[in-house]
Amino acid sequence: MKVHFVGFGPGDPELLTVKAYRLLKEADLIIYPGSLIDEEFLSDFEGEKVSSYGMSLEEIADLIEEAVKSGRRVVRVQSGDPSIYGAINEQIHELRKRGIEVEVVPGVSSIFASAAALKSELTSPDIPSVVITRPAGKTLEKDEIEEFARTNSTLVILLGIDRIEDIARRVAMIRGDDEPVAVVYKASRDDEAVIEGTLGDIAEKVREAGIRRTATIIIGRAIKQARRSVLYA
Repeated sequence: MKVHFVGFGPGDPELLTVKAYRLLKEADLIIYPGSLIDEEFLSDFEGEKVSSYGMSLEEIADLIEEAVKSGRRVVRVQSGDPSIYGAINEQIHELRKRGIEVEVVPGVSSIFASAAALKSELTSPDIPSVVITRPAGKTLEKDEIEEFARTNSTLVILLGIDRIEDIARRVAMIRGDDEPVAVVYKASRDDEAVIEGTLGDIAEKVREAGIRRTATIIIGRAIKQARRSVLYA
């Protein structure tokens, strides 16, 4: 018995992998995170669609177990890529206890869709590293934003747009107010919006735009650099 966990990407259905699209086409039951993915994005697929919004871990596992045991093909949709804050470990553990195997299909992360929206790289010849992190909150007691800010890395911050003022202030204390920042709202979707600025003014710009969720914060000089790469020397 097997269920497929499929990365749906940042929202644009055309960014699905070929394998993900095939599995969704073949699925009898599609369980998707309704708070992150609109059902209209699944309109190409004929399987029964159930939003997992508001369901407990056990309720999701019960639904999958019942469907799989009755011979139905089940796809559990994850937004972005399942490996980035996908909360899949708990689900997989629960399903394995019930004798159900899981196959994970990667998806395009909002991180990369955001970089594409900026038409920029997250690395450069002198900034070779990227840090993906999130601020402390309901499920994270303490973050490491200051520690990461002291490195020569591009910072990608997810699940933190509602704390943009605090994040900008903390990073600016280390990197300065002039450090470039970009915020990408709903990357790849029809209502995508890009806000660019510095640590000194980004919070005000985001507030004026009314953005409170579904956005990626990218901090660092790499997103502004146009230095010639040695690849083209």
